Amino acid sequence: MNVASSSSSTGLNGHSSNGLMPGVSPQSENSESYGDSANVSAAASNVYPHTPYQMHNEEIVHHLYHAGFQTGNYADTILHVHQNSYRLHAIILSRSPLLAHLMSTSPQTGGQRVIFLQLDHEPEVTQEAFAIALGYLYSSVSISLIRPENARGVLAAGCLLGGMEDLCGYAYETCRRSISVETITEWLGFVDSIPSSSDELIGPQQLLTSVFAQYAARLREDVFHFLVVTLPNTLQVHSAAVSESGTSQGHTSRDTLLQIFSRVPFDMFKAAVESPTFQIGT
Repeated sequence: MNVASSSSSTGLNGHSSNGLMPGVSPQSENSESYGDSANVSAAASNVYPHTPYQMHNEEIVHHLYHAGFQTGNYADTILHVHQNSYRLHAIILSRSPLLAHLMSTSPQTGGQRVIFLQLDHEPEVTQEAFAIALGYLYSSVSISLIRPENARGVLAAGCLLGGMEDLCGYAYETCRRSISVETITEWLGFVDSIPSSSDELIGPQQLLTSVFAQYAARLREDVFHFLVVTLPNTLQVHSAAVSESGTSQGHTSRDTLLQIFSRVPFDMFKAAVESPTFQIGT
């Protein structure tokens, strides 16, 4: 991308697709994420037609997202991050406390302000996730791009940029719902890097999760609840379920439980087995 080109360039902003597949709108990219809420919204719009000013506001937001964020037309600010350059707009970026600070502390020598954001120390903030969070400054349609695979990165990016509680809340809920037997190993690796409240010293590895702020502790609690309550119920390892399902299936379920718990950090393992809600029978 030639960031020195005309500010009304029609090329896609950031990288080749700015978090989107070329030619695919955010609405169609992940329409299933909204589930019933999308149907409810559609039904409500039939019963309560949009007023002219609502339609006008939606058209403005759509224009800002497409012409402003996706193509970077009439940009006054260049943001360099993740080896990418984004042609953006200062008035929109000022919604983010972090970007507002960068703009206010970066000298402006030419016609366009140039700011740099180093994310080498924030590995959780992926290129795709940052693009989604950045797009959210322009329009909430960016939320439709959140999936279980990128939700944690979006949560990290949203917390980093600041000022986007709704995006962070949606990404957090997507993370919470994604905790399962298939993904628990990855989540255990994540929570192992989160300092517990009893930790006196925080190492470099644990600092990597500090970007999540209060969501780090909440995700740790969610993983703990999954281990203590959801996992035994899912595997049906309590004594009554094992006797009804048969010896072979019971052994398989217990083996799976043991394999998962063998990866649990010691402090969490100790708290889990001592929890009165952890019922697996004998």
